Amino acid sequence: MTEKVKIQEAFQYGRYTRRKYLILLAGIAIALTVFFVDLFFSIPYIQPSVLINAFLHPESKDVMHTILWDLQMPTVCAGILCGASFGFAGAIMQTLLNNPLASPYTLGISAGAGFGASLTMVVGLGGLTLLGTYMVPAGAFLFAMLATGGIFMIAKAKGFSADIMVLAGIGLVFLFQALQSMMQYLASPDALSGIVFWTFGSLNGVEWMEVGIILVLFLAAFILIYRKCWALTAMRLGDRRAEALGINTQRMRKWMFVLIALLTSTCVAFVGCIGFIGIVGPHVARMILGEDQRYLIPMSCVCGAIILETADILCGTITSGMEYPIGIFTSIVGVPFFFYLLMKKKSVKS
Repeated sequence: MTEKVKIQEAFQYGRYTRRKYLILLAGIAIALTVFFVDLFFSIPYIQPSVLINAFLHPESKDVMHTILWDLQMPTVCAGILCGASFGFAGAIMQTLLNNPLASPYTLGISAGAGFGASLTMVVGLGGLTLLGTYMVPAGAFLFAMLATGGIFMIAKAKGFSADIMVLAGIGLVFLFQALQSMMQYLASPDALSGIVFWTFGSLNGVEWMEVGIILVLFLAAFILIYRKCWALTAMRLGDRRAEALGINTQRMRKWMFVLIALLTSTCVAFVGCIGFIGIVGPHVARMILGEDQRYLIPMSCVCGAIILETADILCGTITSGMEYPIGIFTSIVGVPFFFYLLMKKKSVKS
């Protein structure tokens, strides 16, 4: 009888895992579909068949080859990678801090990057030949990492408490937003237009080297963190229970938070402030696959990629001949979802 029960439980567990993997594969298929739709159907006045032909014949060095492989392809790849990175970062932060509203956007990392980019434009460093077009992303990356360091130092003084990290992040959001408003007040008309456009977020202008940098950081962070899936799942039960299982929760928060901050800072430095992907993506994944981090983490990446690519398609096609900043659409979707989470949760767990 006992052996029969074990066989039945093993069969049910196998069916459970197969169902999870099938859902994950379906999500990946949807992400690939959105990828190709964005690649071939989101450029106004160019027939998709022409772009498909350029895709199938990469050896032809004509104008369409340049448009597809040098302009459109890096943009779409950046959308997939940045969306996956934001979804991944949101899922890990929500797990580490046991807070459904935690994300790089709500913890001040994006706000720090926005201020860094604004400061670079106002001071005029964007015109220096030392780093060329990378001066603004460099400034954004620097201040995003400074914001991370600020959260890290405050949390360290309080034993890396989840509550302290969240509150420190919220405080930094207000600080950097105020500083950015000051930059906008002091900026020249040209610098002001650049600040406004950058803070809305855009995938345009991303090059292959930047895509490669994001890809390397994403794969490194994903592999290192995914190996600790079981520990992250245990941390959802609370610090005391996780520590009873032999998990050093403070150490986990330290190195994972630094990895996630490095990844998201790089993405924000290249594409601007694109908010709420880190909140919406993980929660959609959680609704579909639950809290098991083995499935939640990759599904959060997939959902983030789908959301950002879909927003990119809408930005380029909703009005013929005019492209809207992508951050507007992600915020339109994200803010109602944010309020939904606030209304759903009676209290935020710590």
